[in-house]
Amino acid sequence: MYLPAAFAETRMSEQHRLIESHPLGMLVTQGAQGLDANHLPFLLDAGKGPLGTLSGHVARANPVWTDVADGSEVLVVFRGAEGYISPQWYPGKAEHHRHVPTWNYEAVHVHGRMAVRDDEAFVRGVVARLTRRHEAAMERPWKMGDAPADYLDAMVRQIVGIEIAITRMEGKRKLGQNRDARDFAGAVQALRDRGQEALADAMQAASPAREPL
Repeated sequence: MYLPAAFAETRMSEQHRLIESHPLGMLVTQGAQGLDANHLPFLLDAGKGPLGTLSGHVARANPVWTDVADGSEVLVVFRGAEGYISPQWYPGKAEHHRHVPTWNYEAVHVHGRMAVRDDEAFVRGVVARLTRRHEAAMERPWKMGDAPADYLDAMVRQIVGIEIAITRMEGKRKLGQNRDARDFAGAVQALRDRGQEALADAMQAASPAREPL
């Protein structure tokens, strides 16, 4: 990934934070038929291995788990807040017109080696953890025990677990850090006016020394 110094996010804690807050990753693999990409929710075990470990599952009918050899290098792309930035939002534009449109975004690229975990205990554990995490905010959280045992058994047999030992991570937060204070504030305020709070908050978080809006 192209990483200008102004936008590089090298702190592992921040890279992990983005993964955990935006857990739908794009798994990119190289198989016999060429490049393939699958969109999967992942769990991050931050303390498992030097950089952490990702785990998830794929449909048994998905050829990715047979096309990619155990231990193959893979890439998982996680995307955070993102959105279009208009030059009209910069006060400086009216004075010198030296602005063009851009797109602000956060991303983490995770490189690692993928292992297939085709065992029921692992798969059930992943499903249980994903369920607990994403049901936690519900008024009445669904749990695996709510489904009939025979139905759940049949569903579990239709998925295969995967585990990715992370070997390298690249983080990028292209969030207007290179803009002067006035133009930065103009962009943040315009985003808030349009209801794009997530991107506005991400921009403020990436430049904590600037006055909050």
